[in-house]
Amino acid sequence: MYQDVADLNAFYRSRLGQVTRRLMLARIRALWPDVTGMRLMGLGYTTPYLRVFHGEAERVMAFAPAPQGVIRWPGEGLAQVCLTDEFALPLADESVDRVLLVHALEHSEAQLAMVREVWRVLAAGGRLLVVVANRRGLWSRSDHTPFGHGYPFNEGQIDRALRQSMFTPLAREFALYVPPSQKGLSLWSAPAWERIGRRWGLPLPGVVLVEASKQIYGALPAGRRSLRQRILVPGQASIENQRGEISDAACPWVSRAGEARTLPVRRRDSTGPRNPA
Repeated sequence: MYQDVADLNAFYRSRLGQVTRRLMLARIRALWPDVTGMRLMGLGYTTPYLRVFHGEAERVMAFAPAPQGVIRWPGEGLAQVCLTDEFALPLADESVDRVLLVHALEHSEAQLAMVREVWRVLAAGGRLLVVVANRRGLWSRSDHTPFGHGYPFNEGQIDRALRQSMFTPLAREFALYVPPSQKGLSLWSAPAWERIGRRWGLPLPGVVLVEASKQIYGALPAGRRSLRQRILVPGQASIENQRGEISDAACPWVSRAGEARTLPVRRRDSTGPRNPA
């Protein structure tokens, strides 16, 4: 089950959330030091981590799963975030170069299907960066942070999930050695916790980050796909900008009054997914 976007936004606006963002961005940048000219997509609640790529990547876009909800981002200019079905992304095949998953995989009702949809939109040679709570870490046991919700992973589990979805794990990083506490001492000492944890290999990092490359051989397993589709009705969900107003730019299918507009229906073949090989 996905957390509500309002709860995620409240966490990242807190002092602990701001420290979390800084520590996580350091590890994301260690894996992706340069994305110049690339098309970068975030799936889940990724907006706290995408702003640093503005002006560097050719394009930055964020997609929020329908059950999670969406908040307008960025706060100024054209919106670059949209509510979507995570199993049917509104992108063409091989249309992005980098994909960042945060607060997504551990909440999905069909994790492999989500990652395979990412495989579809990722270009050949593209990279996926998955951020998940560490099953053995303290953060997965603390329900006052987003990492204490959903299904946490250990290293073996996330590697298997990626390989089953035609990705090859390449590199990994760890973050959030600091205890998940709002107390000032813990927050003040957070950089020291990270340095000690990385230097001495402490066994309890809160988060695992795994970078993987897209395999361009093989085929998706054959199977039947249900004709039932999730119907998105954003007008009944939490879709607000920072001023509490409905955002046409973030969700163009919602009227200013909050009423759902007619959505185009895309028919699907019930015989199963196509072979991407």
